[in-house]
Amino acid sequence: MSKKISIFGLHSVRALLEQHPERLVEVYATRERQDAALQELVQQAQRLGVRPQFVPKATLDKRAEGGNHQGIVVTALEAPQLTENDLPGLVEQAGDRTLFLILDGVTDPHNLGACLRTADAAGVTAVIVPKDKSASVNPTVRKVASGAAETVPLVQVTNLARALRELQELHVWIIGTAGEATKTLYEVEYRGPTAIVMGAEGDGMRRLTRETCDELIKIPLSGTVSSLNVSVATGVCLYEVVRQRLISQQGAQQ
Repeated sequence: MSKKISIFGLHSVRALLEQHPERLVEVYATRERQDAALQELVQQAQRLGVRPQFVPKATLDKRAEGGNHQGIVVTALEAPQLTENDLPGLVEQAGDRTLFLILDGVTDPHNLGACLRTADAAGVTAVIVPKDKSASVNPTVRKVASGAAETVPLVQVTNLARALRELQELHVWIIGTAGEATKTLYEVEYRGPTAIVMGAEGDGMRRLTRETCDELIKIPLSGTVSSLNVSVATGVCLYEVVRQRLISQQGAQQ
């Protein structure tokens, strides 16, 4: 039986209703907020056959565990968990456009949420995380992700290095980010099936992960800081992939 979870915030709830309406169980909303954005979600839930329950703001605060719920909290069935066994199907479906974001030990929920949001915007095939030493998708992650936690497939793997080798067997090029790399982000091509590996906050990639990568790159830094926040670095890397692929696509159309 699927576990029930709480999802709150306008963007997160909208993403659930639009992408996975079959998972909706209950809707709690406040009468203290009557703007069009909230009313739209309430009406959408009613069309799905779920009758909203109007409760005091304090009740929503408790259900959202103090998070910024923006007047709505829903109960939903948790999405089926993807594992290593789902990787071949994801690669087959995406083909040459395959783009995985791999987070090796990102434990901060805000960073995971921000990475999911960027991954959604960049059209990432799936985000891959290890089961241990990684943030789980909790209400904070869902809120920061602004709906992306409901749209981006999240794959949890037992052994990350083994999962990387499985991707290599599926002809996915594994590119890790490391400060000691000799090549920069802008010196590598990303036009085939690609996986970008981001390391943990502070410590970077684990040794075995680094050794399994096909190639290492670094983001050139011109200022005094020694590194970027992992979610910011993720955006920089993913959008270089997007940029190169758009150029390649435009060239093919000419």
